[in-house]
Amino acid sequence: MYRKLALVLSVIFQPLVIPTFMVVTLFYIVPEATIVPKAAKWAVLLLISFTTLLVPLLGLMGLRFSAVINSLQLPDRKERIYPFALVSVFYMMTVAFFYWKLNIDQLLIVTLFLITVSLILMTLVTLFWKISAHQTAMGGWVAIVLVLSIKFTSGPLFYYFILVILLSGLIGTARLYLNAHRPSEVYAGFLLGFGICYPVFYHFVIN
Repeated sequence: MYRKLALVLSVIFQPLVIPTFMVVTLFYIVPEATIVPKAAKWAVLLLISFTTLLVPLLGLMGLRFSAVINSLQLPDRKERIYPFALVSVFYMMTVAFFYWKLNIDQLLIVTLFLITVSLILMTLVTLFWKISAHQTAMGGWVAIVLVLSIKFTSGPLFYYFILVILLSGLIGTARLYLNAHRPSEVYAGFLLGFGICYPVFYHFVIN
């Protein structure tokens, strides 16, 4: 039972989904954080989900069917390098498109940029050491929600921050329970995502 729960958490909150959750946070949890028109938010969210979730997922499935990787779960460190690099390219293209073609909100651009930088650094680390992609993504999400909680003080946002913290802990525990990572890899992933996103996001939002 616990293993099934750990698998469900790992799939629902897989790293490719987290950017969509981050944008949902900006658009609907803290709508005053962006200047994206309300009427355009749903279309922008769908576009981001398409470019950061669906397209990369199809790319990973292509690597799986071509036998470049043996499993979508990527248990082996060396097998993670090509998928991470491929997803990094997709994310860089997304940032470039939003910056040069659809620059409708600077905070959204910064968020996508930080996600991409975190992914690129995670890929570089993976050349030498296995690190938790789940916790890298969660660390970035926690950092963004924390900064928004500091800027836009409200009761609901505080509880949302607590929820994201709890989710991060549950997902980290799930990865350990599944023997997908060692504790050091989980902690390092969270610190990487948080360390990249928090200072830049704080400077941009608070200052």
